[in-house]
Amino acid sequence: MALIAYLDSIKSRDPAPRTRWEVLTYPGVLALGLHRVAHGLFNARLFFVARVVNHLSRFLTAIDIHPGATIGRNFFIDHGFVVIGETAVIGDNVTIYQCVTLGGTDPANGIAGKRHPTLEDGVIVGSGAQVLGPIIVGRRARVGANAVVTRDVPEGATLVGIPARPVVVDAGDYQKPFMPYGTPCSQKYDPETQKLELLRCEVENLRARLNALTDDDKQRSA
Repeated sequence: MALIAYLDSIKSRDPAPRTRWEVLTYPGVLALGLHRVAHGLFNARLFFVARVVNHLSRFLTAIDIHPGATIGRNFFIDHGFVVIGETAVIGDNVTIYQCVTLGGTDPANGIAGKRHPTLEDGVIVGSGAQVLGPIIVGRRARVGANAVVTRDVPEGATLVGIPARPVVVDAGDYQKPFMPYGTPCSQKYDPETQKLELLRCEVENLRARLNALTDDDKQRSA
């Protein structure tokens, strides 16, 4: 059954619920269910009724998904206070944490072209992140907490910071089927820490070259 498969997909990403019944109480589950209704009404051009359902959903869940947004299978919003714009497109098995915005950068009239991001299958967006504009976040990409993303994200990339920039992730971490909040909870993945590590490696290389030159001079003098 599709509902059971959906609830199990959430349990696999969140260790907190002990039963499927608990998952049914999640605001993200209710928000997605109401969005399915609103999206159907929106596609039927019953825009006002779709907006009424949208406002009811926002009141009950603190999650605002525009009725026009297109959302795939097994979408999981962990906690609330999420905003998803009208022309956003979300693939299958996408996870979004609290206080995320999938926003538009063009304040046009809402009938213009695509203004909001596309999240492909398996994307994870950490809490507080802002993904803005008609950009594409590639499959299995991970956006760290509080990152601000305004450019396309390559498939499988991990981005952190303001503005968001890619970081190197260990192969063992990258191969995990799911990574909570989009990035490993380790200082070594902080961009500033990585810069320091690169500088340290460069200093070590320069020292090695200097020692080699010194040894050559000693040999010539001998």
